[in-house]
Amino acid sequence: MRYPSEASRRRPARSIRFPRKPETQPSIGRLRLVWGVLLLGVGLLGTNLVRLQVLQANDLVERAKQQQTTYLKPFMPRRPIVDRNNNVVAIDQPSITIYAHPRYFGALSTAEVAAKLAPILDRPVAELQQKLDSAKSGIRLADSLSEDTANRIKELYIDGLDFTPSQQRLYPQQDVMANILGYVDVQQKSQGGVEFSYQHLLDRAAKAVRLNRTGMGTMLPEGVPNGFVHEDDLRLQLTIDNRLQRAVQGILYRRVNEFGAKRGLVLVMDAQDGGMLAMVTNPTFDPNRYWDVKDMAAFKNWALTDLYEPGSTFKPINVAIALEAGTIKLTDYFNDTGAVTVEGWTINNADNAGRGSISLTDVMKYSSNVGMVRIAQTMKPSVYYSWLERIGLGQTSEIDLPFEAPGYLKDRKIYMTSPIEAATTSFGQGFALTPMQLVKLHAMLANGGRMVTPHVVRGLYDSQGKPHWQPQRSMPKQIFSPSHTQAILRMMEAVVSEGTGKAAQVPGYRVAGKTGTAQKATESGGYSASRFITSFVGIFPVDNPRYVVLAVLDEPGGLAYGGTTAAPIVKEVIEVVAGVEKVPPSKADPQ
Repeated sequence: MRYPSEASRRRPARSIRFPRKPETQPSIGRLRLVWGVLLLGVGLLGTNLVRLQVLQANDLVERAKQQQTTYLKPFMPRRPIVDRNNNVVAIDQPSITIYAHPRYFGALSTAEVAAKLAPILDRPVAELQQKLDSAKSGIRLADSLSEDTANRIKELYIDGLDFTPSQQRLYPQQDVMANILGYVDVQQKSQGGVEFSYQHLLDRAAKAVRLNRTGMGTMLPEGVPNGFVHEDDLRLQLTIDNRLQRAVQGILYRRVNEFGAKRGLVLVMDAQDGGMLAMVTNPTFDPNRYWDVKDMAAFKNWALTDLYEPGSTFKPINVAIALEAGTIKLTDYFNDTGAVTVEGWTINNADNAGRGSISLTDVMKYSSNVGMVRIAQTMKPSVYYSWLERIGLGQTSEIDLPFEAPGYLKDRKIYMTSPIEAATTSFGQGFALTPMQLVKLHAMLANGGRMVTPHVVRGLYDSQGKPHWQPQRSMPKQIFSPSHTQAILRMMEAVVSEGTGKAAQVPGYRVAGKTGTAQKATESGGYSASRFITSFVGIFPVDNPRYVVLAVLDEPGGLAYGGTTAAPIVKEVIEVVAGVEKVPPSKADPQ
């Protein structure tokens, strides 16, 4: 083996040389391109900066404010409604709606969940299970639940149940005042009655408050003012007496069933100021469960919405008109022949009896159609029609409840050219009005001739009874003279003591009244021979007249008359009113 010599090991190694690249100069064109791109970028940035800082500055500031602030309006429960004695008849209460999501029930089956919920919700297990099996999520299982019921369900610790709180309107008196109050639905929208006509007072005013929030949307507590949620203690007070309303409802419902009537109503008015003390209609509904109503007619307050021909209950008004017109006197007599022919039409008394020469009191006492036609014929048609307009026929009663229908009165030209129109109007046919309008007219006979405005609301009061708002009503108009109305009341008293209204007599009290039995108009024209509306209007006590009571029955069965069906209702109602209002017994008639 050969080894390199020492000399060769010391010899330096030969270095390797690589060729060098030639140096190149950057081209002028490339430099210009780079500078151009840079200048363009700076120009675009500057332009965008001007756009953001100058041209769009105001808009961007406004958008920033919208993102960083919000306006919150708190939910405020509606004000309560109370009767004239401060008994609560409508109030808001917390309500819970339960939504079920079966996909999150875990180990529990829908059958097991239904079995746990059924006793609390008071619903059949099969019904609940069917509902739970209808979808995997978002099932509205129950609503309008109280907090106690919701807490009982929460204690079951069932996954997949959501509890959504809200406010619900509660009506403690159930169906007793439904036709007066109306109701508030699940969308918090008022439907009918006082809830609708006084919504502006029942809804508490709450201003939206500006609050700050972070970029993530979180509300910041600073800036929330003191008293942000403020509930006043104001409540809307009615003129209705709940005790009287409930008692009258029981009387009416019993009599409607007894006489087999299609429907019925009773109205009680304080004639001095027009305040309604009771307003009961049948049928009605429970506003707490309005969704259960099958017949839409139950929602109507037909004392305001439905027109009818009042029949003989209008006769006292016609006598007052003739007295005021000066065409008759209290001492006049009229020839009752039992029948009278006008323009080819024969008008008969209800009993077909003729009584010869009779006084005004006898015309009223025996409800003589012929006598009323004679009275109407003493007036010129133009004068008579002007009086009908003056007392408000063809108009509304202007009560503070919604959806009232105006009365129906034929055109003046028809009255001027057709004598039969005035003749039929004299005994309450040929025109139409609502029961409320009739009560308003009879109130004039009770209060000395003043036309007052019917109403159900006294005003807005606090818990101490201090008024904060009261409705401004027009001053009562003097229509009839007090001397004439007092004389007519005595005639109406004879109706109750000696005539067709004997069933309305109340021991210890002087009652004035008038019966009415009106044939119902048919769709084809004319009047039905078998369908009637019977009514009776009573005013008491005659020695100090104040209360007007009207009872109306629609199509009572059998041979029904106002004196046999409606008058007994008014008698019972007067007895209740006398007790509730503490009306002292009547003094003996000085005459």
